[in-house]
Amino acid sequence: MVAAVEAGSEDRVLDVATGTGLVARDLVRRYGCRVVGIDQSAPMLAGARAKLAADPRLAERIELVEGEAESLPFGDAEFDQLTFTYLLRYVDDPAATLRELARVVKPGGRVACLEFCLPRGPWFWPWRLYTRVGLPALGRLSSRQWCEAGRFLGPSIEGFYGRYPLERQLQLWGEAGIGSVTSRRMSLGGGIVIWGTVGA
Repeated sequence: MVAAVEAGSEDRVLDVATGTGLVARDLVRRYGCRVVGIDQSAPMLAGARAKLAADPRLAERIELVEGEAESLPFGDAEFDQLTFTYLLRYVDDPAATLRELARVVKPGGRVACLEFCLPRGPWFWPWRLYTRVGLPALGRLSSRQWCEAGRFLGPSIEGFYGRYPLERQLQLWGEAGIGSVTSRRMSLGGGIVIWGTVGA
């Protein structure tokens, strides 16, 4: 996903659902750009700040903001590029959220996302077994909280793709004003990167 952005060193990039700042840090390392990371979770942002404290060079190029993707606290066309990860499954209106994301990107800027996906063909049933049995079991080795997270993930992914098959998701990108939309399945189809250009 970071490679799909193709940011310039003078670009200002918005990383939505930044979490602990992994993507924000990778963007700076790869492009030398400036990044604003936004997340609705104060604990996640605290984790991101703790990681940045260990690397002042990265910290000076990354700003962290608490806020929601559905109502970004930024002006129109404020950013050169935008990234988001594991976001649309958690919002009430993915179409409206995509429009809001596109709103803050300059015409010609890239929008790129990373999300889980449903494998096709013979990989679907092993994936389903892993997400229904393997993930909860692995989580149980760590804590009850991780076990619950493991139980949640598979049904969450399947439910989202039941409501928004990939073809519909790509259509929503276009309807949001993001053109030249491309998708690339990864990890035997269990993950996907989607990217496009605002106003293209």
